[in-house]
Amino acid sequence: MSTTHLPTSQDERQPLLESEPATPTTAVSYGGTTTTSESATAASPPDAGGPGRLFVSLLVDSVPVILSYALQNSIQTSAILVVGRLGPDELSAAAFSLMFAMVTGWCVALGGTTALDTLGSQAFTGGERRTDVAIHLQRCIILLWALFVPVAIVWVYARPVLLAFGQTERLSRDVQAFLRILIAGAPGYIAFESLKKYLQCQGIMRASTMVLIAVLPINILVNILLVHNTSLGFLGSPLALSISYWLAFIFLVLFTAFSPTHRKNGTWGGLDLATVLDVRSCIDFLKLAIPGILMVGTEWAAFEIVALAAGRLGALPLAAQSIIMTADQILNTIPFGIGVAASTRVGNYIGSRSAPLAKRASHLSALLSVVVGGIVMITLIATKDLFGYLFSDDADVVRLVSKVMPLVASFQIADGLAGSCGGVLRGQGRQHLGALFNLVAYYVLALPMGITLAFHPRTHMGLQGLWIGQVVALFIVGFGEYAVVWLGTDWEKEIQKGVERNREQAKIRSMHQVEDQDNSC
Repeated sequence: MSTTHLPTSQDERQPLLESEPATPTTAVSYGGTTTTSESATAASPPDAGGPGRLFVSLLVDSVPVILSYALQNSIQTSAILVVGRLGPDELSAAAFSLMFAMVTGWCVALGGTTALDTLGSQAFTGGERRTDVAIHLQRCIILLWALFVPVAIVWVYARPVLLAFGQTERLSRDVQAFLRILIAGAPGYIAFESLKKYLQCQGIMRASTMVLIAVLPINILVNILLVHNTSLGFLGSPLALSISYWLAFIFLVLFTAFSPTHRKNGTWGGLDLATVLDVRSCIDFLKLAIPGILMVGTEWAAFEIVALAAGRLGALPLAAQSIIMTADQILNTIPFGIGVAASTRVGNYIGSRSAPLAKRASHLSALLSVVVGGIVMITLIATKDLFGYLFSDDADVVRLVSKVMPLVASFQIADGLAGSCGGVLRGQGRQHLGALFNLVAYYVLALPMGITLAFHPRTHMGLQGLWIGQVVALFIVGFGEYAVVWLGTDWEKEIQKGVERNREQAKIRSMHQVEDQDNSC
């Protein structure tokens, strides 16, 4: 592929630090494709050569990311299935524990690392040095570990929290015991997610998928061994998960170390804690990470609230809700994967100062999500009367699933737009807008509406009412974010912000290098 065309004006081609001379053209690698850069300190994403080629490129990038998140979900699902053999109480405790971990802990990893969607992808193509990407990675891991500390405290004392929300004594006690052991695996989960983003910023999309394919069978075997063949029993599951998360991180480190593409990119420059822990840089990172956590966490929490509300409708709606939520979690990996591909490509183009390509990538990622969402929607509608049989033989449960499935199908296009446009916003560094849309759509409109429709005596629509609220929320988020991307984006301004981010990082690194030299003298 040919190189992305950088701005041609003399001013825009100046290095970010005027005191440092420009460097000659060098070859760099993006996703396994060698390209050239006008600076030895930054890489250029490949010019897609036209809308059709860029569309296909986004699709190709999305597939391994989708598989990666599906495999991550499978690791937890397999753990629940293994524990479920012990009995219904253990099954409920494991499922509830992992739901609680997802909303409180894993959203720190998945939401906080969205800061790398902005900083890492823009630094890869626009940074004064390619090793700036590794600085952002190190800062990401350290700060997200710090943000997990208060979450860990909540996990340690989860029992009184759950009792206060009306859960039973046994469930609260078992969930607390499960989460206390799972704390050991959380740093591994965060580090794995951070390293995965670091590679994705460089167009290396398949690494985490290959690692998770290797880890999944190990996870199943270790779960079976610890749960059914040791005295740990139920508590063997969080220990097995913790081992799996650390193995995933270690395997990904080894993959990265021996990756030819990663070595060609030259983004790793060693540990640099002085630059990593610079206060201004840490604050700038948190300004992106915390809205990213809210962006992810608010959506997940809203769906879990719907699940808890469904439990109050009775056993039948709860069973149907479990089937629908399981299906939705699987389907949600599709727009999320497209969003990751979009954020990486948009961030890379902003870093290389190519406004037309950044704009084109944002619109084509939205188109891709609409096409894929339309296919999923048609499939769900066509199979709505049979879908429930994949999980249950109860005719009443299958019938209720059939009634709700058209609602789930109806928001697939909107969910796709929310995923892809959310990715574009992350690539730009506007995570706060995604968080704002989610807060308003879910907590001001959707949840009050859904709960009213489900439980109010005049409507009493039950499970369908809850999902009508979710449909409304996703349409607001999906089309609202697309309107922002389409009508509310000044691409030249976003590029200038990217230039300023990279310039600030270069100044901070230079400052610490001077301090280190003075100290050594």
